[in-house]
Parts: sequence; structure tokens; C-alpha cells
Amino acid sequence: VYQSLKAAQTLEEEDDLEVEVIDLRSLTPLDRETIMESVKHTNKVLIVHEDTLTGGIGAELAAILAEDLFEYLDGPITRVAAPDVPFPYAPPLEEAYLPNTEKILGAARKLAAY
Repeated sequence: VYQSLKAAQTLEEEDDLEVEVIDLRSLTPLDRETIMESVKHTNKVLIVHEDTLTGGIGAELAAILAEDLFEYLDGPITRVAAPDVPFPYAPPLEEAYLPNTEKILGAARKLAAY
């Protein structure tokens, strides 16, 4: 969440974008109401998580949003996640593996321009 909050602050200050960050503290039960209110307000979705891109919780959230809120979306549901490779154990490799502020900013700016 820290990286997402840092990116949101940068987007608000440098790009004059209104950003909402939702911290899903649990996946079961999933706080669908908060997610749906945010999508209806912003009309865009960027899912950031540390699991792999394929088969991670972000894919499940994207499926839920595509099924339930497609008509509210003004752009593609976008995900920033770890690559589909085994998790590295060396600290420098971990930093490259996990989503970071720069990756989030790049995806958010691309989505905002959509």
C-alpha cells in the first residue's frame, strides 16, 4: 500500500489527478461496496498487488469488476503485479520483482490518458 500511496501523492501533485487508494485488508469477506463506489466515482481501475500477475488476486478482482461494473469503466482494468517467475530471495532482486512507485506511476499515467 505504501508504494501506491506514494504514487497517488505524486499523481495528485505533478499530474493534477484525483486518485483513490483502497487498502483491501481482507479478501474474505471482500469489501465490494467500497470497491464499487470507487469505480463508479473514478470510472477507472488500477489493481496493484505483490502476487504474480497470472492467477493472483488482481485477476480475480478484475474478473469481478468486469462482470459487475463494466458499464462504468472508461478504460481497461489495469494491473501492476509481480512477474510470473519464482520469487527471488536476494534483496536487490526482490526490489526489482515487486511493484514499485515507478511501475505504478507508469501504469496510472497510461490509464489516465486512455
